[in-house]
Amino acid sequence: MDNEKRVTLAKIGEAETEEKKSIFIGYAAPVRTEDEAKAIIEEKKKEFADATHNVWAYYIDNGARARYSDDGEPQGTAGMPVLNVLKMSGATDMCVVVTRYFGGTLLGAGGLVRAYSACAKAAIDDAGIAVSESFGIYSLCCSYSEYQRLTVQLRAMDVSEDDTQFGEGVTVTAAIEADRGEELVNLIRELTNGKGSATLIREEERASKRFAS
Repeated sequence: MDNEKRVTLAKIGEAETEEKKSIFIGYAAPVRTEDEAKAIIEEKKKEFADATHNVWAYYIDNGARARYSDDGEPQGTAGMPVLNVLKMSGATDMCVVVTRYFGGTLLGAGGLVRAYSACAKAAIDDAGIAVSESFGIYSLCCSYSEYQRLTVQLRAMDVSEDDTQFGEGVTVTAAIEADRGEELVNLIRELTNGKGSATLIREEERASKRFAS
């Protein structure tokens, strides 16, 4: 079965922009659930409790869960433009909060849309876009005499070696894309003439190597 990729933010991103003396502070973060997004929104509201507005939007599961708030700005001039930036980014599972400190000059509807959109995009650009997928984490057991050949083969297969333990034999913790797990099982079987083992410990999401641009 194909291992589906997931496009999201690489890390937390921040940005600050200014429009006619109004200061806009953008914060973008990867999230997996609405509860995570809501926690971020509440955190930013507390951090910038003295701000004029804390506009937010989140976009989860490719839009299956998407919400926004204008937080007192004229309807359609803040939250929806921020959400549109999220949609147009090509990524999913993220939350953006744009805080505004009013500078004394009204921006008008068009100016608000442009200002909030620009700050949201700047925060997302700062975070960067990453592609991730499910990796299988395996425990590989072999003898000392087989270990050197194993490490050479793992590098050739572009498999990550997370840890190595030396005891009666050698145990390597390795990570490979989930749908390539059988390659590791076959490698250990051939390398050790069936005496070694490759045991799946768990699966976890990591930055993809195959889909990196």
